[in-house]
Amino acid sequence: MFDLIILGGGPAGVTAALRARELGAKVALVERGQLGGTCTNDGCAPTRVLAKTARLLRDAKKFDEYGLEGERPRLNWERLLARTHYVVNALHEKKQLIGHLQASGVETFVNVGDARFVDAHTLAIRPSPLTPLPTGEGNLRAEKFILCAGGHARRLDFPGAELALTHSDVWTLKALPQRVAIVGGAATGCQLASVLNEFGAEVTLLDVAPRILPTEDIETSSVMRQAFEARGIRIETGIGGIKEIREARDEKRETRSEGREARGEKELIYTRDAREISLDVDAVIVAVGWIGNIETLNLDAAGVKTERGYVVVNDALQTTAPNIFAAGDITGRMMLVQGAMTEALIAAENAVRNTSNESHHVIVPHGGFTDPEYGSVGLTEQQAREKLDCVVATVLYSEIDRAVIDDEPEGFCKLIVARATQEILGAHVVGEQALEVIQVVAAAMQANARVNDLARLEIAYPTYCAVVGLVARRIVREMGMMRTGAEWKELGQMRGAEWESKEE
Repeated sequence: MFDLIILGGGPAGVTAALRARELGAKVALVERGQLGGTCTNDGCAPTRVLAKTARLLRDAKKFDEYGLEGERPRLNWERLLARTHYVVNALHEKKQLIGHLQASGVETFVNVGDARFVDAHTLAIRPSPLTPLPTGEGNLRAEKFILCAGGHARRLDFPGAELALTHSDVWTLKALPQRVAIVGGAATGCQLASVLNEFGAEVTLLDVAPRILPTEDIETSSVMRQAFEARGIRIETGIGGIKEIREARDEKRETRSEGREARGEKELIYTRDAREISLDVDAVIVAVGWIGNIETLNLDAAGVKTERGYVVVNDALQTTAPNIFAAGDITGRMMLVQGAMTEALIAAENAVRNTSNESHHVIVPHGGFTDPEYGSVGLTEQQAREKLDCVVATVLYSEIDRAVIDDEPEGFCKLIVARATQEILGAHVVGEQALEVIQVVAAAMQANARVNDLARLEIAYPTYCAVVGLVARRIVREMGMMRTGAEWKELGQMRGAEWESKEE
């Protein structure tokens, strides 16, 4: 009998197991497949390899400008996939999760297939030769459980849906498709659109929402759309939906040898303004969200309620079964690694110590490895203005020296501040290294720093992060917190230099 059993060996599960052991609990971790979770095995880690490759191809276009000579690199899809597998294996080698868990006293049961609840205290699993059960039977018992089983890509239900791929299927493609339709314009869809476009594919990005990246700041969505379209990505937002995918008819499979452009292998039919539109493509990738891995757990037997594909939890991450908690993607609360790990720490504390600490995701920096990158933290401008009087300033990347040096002037940094308290409410960045830049603002928000503190921060020069100091000083000046002469005030919107005085 264990004090606590963790279901799932991703970031949330491993974090919860280690924290529970630190608190003195007798802990087991059950993983149906390989440790590491979606992000390491087929999500953000291998996707980042694709983004790195796309960035190298992009930068190679500027070789001549920097005095470099030689043949331009070409993409070898097979070797790129081999590289992604190498990186995933390298991450596993670096993490040494099984060894770490076992050294900490966590009993691990990996590659045991789908686990099922028998009741609220009993879990049935398939014994593995590598991880036999202590009783030799197929059941494990515990006083409490934490569900960290993660999630998977949501699939749509329409005729021919089985012909569509998800991001997980990309790693199995034998060749790079020449024409790709991506259904879903949120983070995953935009990242795939960006890298596949740089690889040379003809990409169409479709979404029923009125704009891509619909949960981001409106300016972020607008600038990202402009950037994508400038790179040749076709974007169709506000569509009615996907009606059908079907194999292309023989007469549409025209060949280049006949002197005509080759048609795609599939025909995607979607609706817009009550009209049907047909699109010939080689592949359709569906990226329309994420649902929890709940289907095989037999949660009804444990008294755990689910809604819309997720486990229902309260703010203390407790399910409708008092002895069962949940953390990470399976809850549908914050579909990010950093959020999952934070929830796991709280769930472990509550399960082991019988506390009711609450989980609230407030300062969670996030973004996408697109080209250009985007990053966000806190409130959007619209959200902030609906709540209170605020001051908003934006600095273009073209105003910072590093962007000029690197010839990457595309992008902006927006900072949102409460007028009455000078509290930093949010920030949004589009441009080179945006995901690194946004961490500066997130750290300031977590430390409860005010905009004047950020304006005084001595940021290294020349860096992209300098844009944060510049936009903070612009707000400080606008709020009257920095002394300026009458003549300067008359100049109004004069740009400030990165090294300008930080004195009041």
